Amino acid sequence: MNWDQACSDFQMYLKIERGLSENSIQSYHLDIQSFRNFLVQVQSEEGPLECSKESVQRFIYETAKVMSPHTQARRIAGLRSFFDYLIFESYRKTNPTDLIETPKLGRKLPDVLNTNEIDLLMNAIDLGHPQGHRNRAILETLYGSGLRVSELTELSLSNLFFDEEMIRVTGKGNKQRLVPMGKFSKKYLEVYLKEVRPLQKINHKYQDYVFLNRNGAALTRQMIFSLIQSLAKHIQIKKRVGPHTFRHSFATHLLENGADLRTIQVLMGHESITTTEVYTHLDSQHLKKVIEKYHPRKSIL
Repeated sequence: MNWDQACSDFQMYLKIERGLSENSIQSYHLDIQSFRNFLVQVQSEEGPLECSKESVQRFIYETAKVMSPHTQARRIAGLRSFFDYLIFESYRKTNPTDLIETPKLGRKLPDVLNTNEIDLLMNAIDLGHPQGHRNRAILETLYGSGLRVSELTELSLSNLFFDEEMIRVTGKGNKQRLVPMGKFSKKYLEVYLKEVRPLQKINHKYQDYVFLNRNGAALTRQMIFSLIQSLAKHIQIKKRVGPHTFRHSFATHLLENGADLRTIQVLMGHESITTTEVYTHLDSQHLKKVIEKYHPRKSIL
């Protein structure tokens, strides 16, 4: 079995057996391709079935010099999954990544916008611009429902339920969940869909997509990232701001206002509660207010 065949079979396995998204499958593919490129550079002719522990260790050692611990950990995990698949299919008996240690990673807390910064970003959108109402609907939906950017770009008209004020979202692994639409989201979605989108010439392939670019095709994640970066720069927000910042802010603000972790987990589409627990980082001022309000010895007479 050569590398091309092994990679193709592995991608099919990830899609059919594990139900991963195209983005996740592409990440695995890039990890394996990086390893293949390394083998070419060192003039190794090892195939996927003969690949040795020493080759993988050398690859990890060399690339560790130029990549972050998070990228290194992800790359090791990708290769480990690939060789586990080959063992599962009885192509190999051992996994050359078994004794390779993954870098210890501290939990990275996400950047979060406060409600004032959210308002500033929303109000910085020029509603007189041809894409103004679309852009406002995008940001309101990201923040109002906590969507991933890929979930937003793939959102379809048939999954919007205005009477019930709900959105059906297809998340990672093609798992579906229902999330509330939010009053502001609903308002700007209705304006965009009723007054702006009908004026566009729409590519027939994208008739059911909610958000379209000026050519009537689906938006890309990069387009939305660029939009948010431009707005943040315009109002001089110094934090690292992107589409995921709205999702982080959605979860953090719910938690700060009393929502329980289990509810937030369901709304976010997290498979494990441990993923949701990252949002228990609350700033010191909020914690101080909680103590002052609820602790029995909160004041001195």
